[in-house]
Amino acid sequence: MSVEAPAPPEGSPRPQRGDELELRIDSLAFGGEGVARLGDGGYVVFVAGAIPGDLVRAVVHKRKRSYAHARTLEVLEPSPERVAPKAEHPGVPWQVIPYERQLEIKRGQVDDALRRIGRLDGFELQEIVPALAPWRYRNKLEYSFGEDSDPAHPQLVCGFHAPAGGNHVIPIEDCLLASERGNLARLTALRWCRAEGLTAWERSSVPRGDRDARTEPASDGRARLRNLVVREGRATGKLQVRIVTTEGELEAGSLAAALSEALGDSLSGVLWTRSRSVAETTAGGETELVWGDAELPERLGELDLRISAEAFFQTNTEMAELLYGIVADYAALEGWERVYDLYSGIGTIALTLAPRAGELWGIELIEPAVADAIAGARRNEITNVHFFAGDTRTALPALLERAGRPDVLIVDPPRAGLSKKVVHRIIDASPKRIVYVSCNPTTLAPNAAELVEAGWVLRKVHPVDMFPQTHHIECVALFEREA
Repeated sequence: MSVEAPAPPEGSPRPQRGDELELRIDSLAFGGEGVARLGDGGYVVFVAGAIPGDLVRAVVHKRKRSYAHARTLEVLEPSPERVAPKAEHPGVPWQVIPYERQLEIKRGQVDDALRRIGRLDGFELQEIVPALAPWRYRNKLEYSFGEDSDPAHPQLVCGFHAPAGGNHVIPIEDCLLASERGNLARLTALRWCRAEGLTAWERSSVPRGDRDARTEPASDGRARLRNLVVREGRATGKLQVRIVTTEGELEAGSLAAALSEALGDSLSGVLWTRSRSVAETTAGGETELVWGDAELPERLGELDLRISAEAFFQTNTEMAELLYGIVADYAALEGWERVYDLYSGIGTIALTLAPRAGELWGIELIEPAVADAIAGARRNEITNVHFFAGDTRTALPALLERAGRPDVLIVDPPRAGLSKKVVHRIIDASPKRIVYVSCNPTTLAPNAAELVEAGWVLRKVHPVDMFPQTHHIECVALFEREA
């Protein structure tokens, strides 16, 4: 189902940025965009908001020599597969595709990536695990503050960025990715910010080189609003709310009081992050605890967890339990093995596997996440795990000297996959079995090809739908070393 954009033959039409085109969509690319082709030469246009079978009117917002990106303005003839949308906000582009069809597409894209990009064959592609809940499944949402685009009624809004080249924030009344409690937290924070007369920071109206002008406080010295992060303990029912602003003054205690009044005992903590970054990110900056606890309590299976504000945790808690069950099945531990867990985060995989292993070692770059993992091991009285902070590229050789070679290696890298250096470090570690948790089959595929070339066999791949209504795909791959 994924498509590469070939270099167009001479004479193929090449649209300009801002051109409006009438396009028939014939397939889906990995990443979720529809694919259309122009003229006899087949110039490729990737179209956001369109699915196979649609005839759309779309505007080009990015143009390259061999392909362009456009966003749908109007569906002129809907695909026979298209269903009515349920959510009135961005972030769920596949909601117009029937859910069973979403699952088929995702499984097909995993297969396509491994075969086409990795040039792999002979593995067992298992049936995709469907989501337990197709809506209201996320335990973490990052919202952006902005100004309403209606010049007649300008007001502060809190929602998602417009998709496919849009530079404004679309307000949200009911986010169908969040629970009702999570929505109440967002609406309460927005009402308080409006009552205080606070403004949003300027993302693009100030020249890009003028860093200070983009990130400084408002003219009255008060902080300008960037983001609101709402995190939920799905098993505990607790909420953590973090407001991200520029430098400046903010009555954060008053915000915490408003949230506490609205949410009652479900509010776990309120935090305030001041950031001078010009990037659209909630990471970094200086974070202080305003009210309650700095860590969010959560349970995953039998584990009692505490999650720091910026620590990584799978955003679909219920499906994470199923995902880790597959990891445990693929690891096939008998109780004596030495296990490495790379990119271990707050230790959820390691702590899940520890009762089945002889000893388990985790490496994680983010120090607060390592602290969470160590505290989690103590809290759950797990004594055969060891976590330390470090970059896998440089830390893995030191771990080999300290602990010895692993029997099983678990790796759960970021979306970009493993660098060649990390792959070489894993090859040097020479585990008998590798369990690779991937959130991007197009980066899993080249990593898998390198491991196969080095002597491992790709046995099985199990897709898991962690993110319904979106193109994102999680999967677990099992590699075994040839005897």
